[in-house]
Amino acid sequence: MSEAQSLFTMLRQIAQPAIVDAIERFVRDAPDRRLCRVNPLAFAAEHGLDEEQTINAFLHASQLGLFELSWNVLCPGCGGVLDANTSLRTVQSDTYSCALCAAGYEPTLDEMVEVTFTISPRIRHIEAHNPEQLSPTEYFRQIYWGSGIELPEEGFEAKVDEFVLEALELPPGEKAVISLQLPAEFVIIFEPVTHAAQFIDVKGSPTRERQNLTMIFDRGFRHSETLEMQPGPLRLSVENHTEVRTLPSVCVANEALHDLLGRRRPFLTAKRLLSNQTFRDIHRTDTVEVDQRLKITSLTFLFTDLRGSTELYERVGDLAAFDLVKTHFSILRDIVGAQAGAVVKTIGDAVMATFPVPSSALLAAMRMRDAMRTLNDERGSEDLLLKIGIHEGPCIAVSLNERQDYFGQTVNIASRVQHLATSREIFATGAVLDDPGVLQLLAGRGLNPLSQSVALRGVADEVRVFSIP
Repeated sequence: MSEAQSLFTMLRQIAQPAIVDAIERFVRDAPDRRLCRVNPLAFAAEHGLDEEQTINAFLHASQLGLFELSWNVLCPGCGGVLDANTSLRTVQSDTYSCALCAAGYEPTLDEMVEVTFTISPRIRHIEAHNPEQLSPTEYFRQIYWGSGIELPEEGFEAKVDEFVLEALELPPGEKAVISLQLPAEFVIIFEPVTHAAQFIDVKGSPTRERQNLTMIFDRGFRHSETLEMQPGPLRLSVENHTEVRTLPSVCVANEALHDLLGRRRPFLTAKRLLSNQTFRDIHRTDTVEVDQRLKITSLTFLFTDLRGSTELYERVGDLAAFDLVKTHFSILRDIVGAQAGAVVKTIGDAVMATFPVPSSALLAAMRMRDAMRTLNDERGSEDLLLKIGIHEGPCIAVSLNERQDYFGQTVNIASRVQHLATSREIFATGAVLDDPGVLQLLAGRGLNPLSQSVALRGVADEVRVFSIP
């Protein structure tokens, strides 16, 4: 049995076999380019698979060595990869600049960091394992653009030809001259390896006189001011001052380019992966550096606690109470994972969990409440009375006590809201109830939450809180 077959056999023991079968066929039959930076959400959609279980399968596959994870910092404008990392720990810059968009961005884990999976060279060698050997067109397709750009499978080269006037491969230390005719359009000279760009606004009367321009490619990641030139001949001199091949391209910012970049699809964000239970189980301590502060613009927090747990220990004894609390933790953990969330930590009898969207958190809360009622009915007692609070907002991903955690006022408010809840209600803030998915969920169940404004310790303004019956 080959190494790949052996690993897929192991993968079937920990991931859904149907998903593993699809991945194995994919690894065996897909063209090279599709095995570079695989988008698991697109893979799930293409094969009619459950998204969360597909993500879990790719995570287990990477742990076994079938795939390699990449954390790619994206430009929110053009969708290009500004920086590729093998770990979230190396996403360290305060600002990332995109020369193609002439803009700088403060990185957030919501939509600016994608997570992709590339086949390991041990399993199958693909062209992208040696990106310096890719053609300029394939370099753009496989290395520069993020997995959120839905590039056409067929006719990609022809589409590129509609906006690329010239493309050149320039070896390290080499110089070259490109002679071309500038059309009366907005032209971009872009080099994707060093992320250098020059904008040229070509307008005015056409000229027969040759215009000259020199560009030097190094690791400066710079963008020059827009130049104005006339339609007509251009002598473009390019110099590669780096130790790797560069790929200068002269492009027209026309409808063909905008159409190509406008085709977007969902991708696996770092925020979503950090709220994935399988990921947290596999990567318990090596996700975020101690001194890293990674921003998330929107994350939903759910806190639970058992009411009367002290009396429970008194009533049934330490051993029986401990087993009961442990059962409760196991049930909550399964529910959180099933709703695309993750348990961040337990504190005494309390749970802190995160979800990418509020509707998943609310659905998990409802399932938790129902599960505790069922467990109590089976025992013929009311020992497990769960208090639940939910809040959504911005936060910071940090490393605390050797594990990935979260910090910020959103976390504090979620915890305070949980303390307001009784065992028969779920308390959620206005930020949660404003979410369209939550409104749809409540309407579908015929639930009418009751609103109140409350003062929370450590929060300056009153907070609008809803009790969900």
